[in-house]
Amino acid sequence: MNNIQDIVVSLTNRAPDTHKGTYGTVLSVCGSFGMGGAAVLCAKAALRVGAGLSVCATPRSVYTVMGGALPEVVFVPLAETENGTVTPHVSRETRVWQQKAAALVLGCGLGRGDAVEAAVLNLLEEAPCPVVLDADGINAVSAHILKRERETPPLILTPHPMEMARLLHCSVDEVQRDRESAAGRAAERFHAVAVLKGHHTVVADEHGQVYINQTGNPGMATAGSGDVLAGMIGGLLAQGLSPFEAAAVGVYLHGAAGDAAIKHVGMPSLVSSDLLDGLCEVFRGFSK
Repeated sequence: MNNIQDIVVSLTNRAPDTHKGTYGTVLSVCGSFGMGGAAVLCAKAALRVGAGLSVCATPRSVYTVMGGALPEVVFVPLAETENGTVTPHVSRETRVWQQKAAALVLGCGLGRGDAVEAAVLNLLEEAPCPVVLDADGINAVSAHILKRERETPPLILTPHPMEMARLLHCSVDEVQRDRESAAGRAAERFHAVAVLKGHHTVVADEHGQVYINQTGNPGMATAGSGDVLAGMIGGLLAQGLSPFEAAAVGVYLHGAAGDAAIKHVGMPSLVSSDLLDGLCEVFRGFSK
């Protein structure tokens, strides 16, 4: 992989004759009743990291409440269950945008239940582009993901330690005792890039590449931080980075954004939306 900082510099140097199509479309399938903020953070993070277009597919009740919060995002209001989650038919409802997207982000705030599980499995089976699988998306497939075949679209898993323990059928203590090994095992087992979140986030792929991140701070231990990371990785995929590059650069920028943000708000006061402002500051620093 190229030097991460060189990749960030390349992202800031845009040719004058480009347009939004040059920088790719991210489709995020996120949100459920009571968890609309996750969808908002993910969709906006994809834009802040440089994607040309962010499309958010979310239950209709979430769109009704949150749609106006993001005028830059295209929304796809989805049919929903009586619990306010997506239905198993979400793949059909988003098929047009799947064909246009360069990356699919799946799982932020989706909630739990049989309908969500079926929706996630259907999307994974049919997705024509790389997929970032986060949070409730990981929970939905933890008992099924071993059915994946190598030729399916590239997959990036972004579990925290408890989700990784579910994927590997081990304890959280085992995951945390050797984080690099846990990420490598997950990458190999699921033919994916694995992003084990936490202090010094570990990125690993099935070919033995490993990146251990050094940016970030404890202020980022706050609700929604993972939703921002998932959207950022999706936005980097849309701009043409490989899955491993997108994951490694994403966690680097995510941590750097947190480091920039605490200079203004202080570590205890940091909230996830501050990361989006911090990311702007990081990019400004690289463009000087």
